[in-house]
Amino acid sequence: MFTTIDQPADCEIRSVIRFLTAKNVSAAEIHRQISDVYGPNAMSSSKVRKWVRAFKDGRENVHDEPRSSQPSVITDDLVNAVDEKIREDRRFTISTLALEFPNVGRTTLHKVVSEKLKFIKLCARWVPRLLTEEHKLERMACALVFLDRYKEGDQFLERIVIGDETWVSHITPESKRQSMEWRHTNSPVREKGQADNLNTQGYGNRVLG
Repeated sequence: MFTTIDQPADCEIRSVIRFLTAKNVSAAEIHRQISDVYGPNAMSSSKVRKWVRAFKDGRENVHDEPRSSQPSVITDDLVNAVDEKIREDRRFTISTLALEFPNVGRTTLHKVVSEKLKFIKLCARWVPRLLTEEHKLERMACALVFLDRYKEGDQFLERIVIGDETWVSHITPESKRQSMEWRHTNSPVREKGQADNLNTQGYGNRVLG
């Protein structure tokens, strides 16, 4: 009955494999002995055969070879530069961003935008019209005038001779897709008036008696 050794170091098991390989013990027998002492899950038979071949080919080191780690392409300087470009124009595409960073791949740029900077692309919320403070004051003034006219009763209606008005648009508003911008998930959604930049002109007469 063998005493099982729990949680052995990898280099310890490899040292045993190297020792038994030097004594011309077969890979199957080495795996059986390792399983008896270190447990059945210590190392698979395929890995034992792999190390046996390596030691027979002249390998002496039982430790892992140092890996040549490739430096990460995503640096703090790149993240800051991309963030600055996004804030200059939130309607950019990955293709246009790639023109600004020709030495960085599109996949890397998309990872910086979506994972590092946490940007997502959102459409502007359409509302009938965006009103300025001046517009709001004018609407309030008109409402007060209408209220005064209402208090006058039918006298105001009897004074109206004719009234007509026509509105003609001169431009097609920007589409919803064209208004898409890169923003953070917690950023407020930008509102866009359906009649933004819509040049209209009124025609007609309003004659009061």
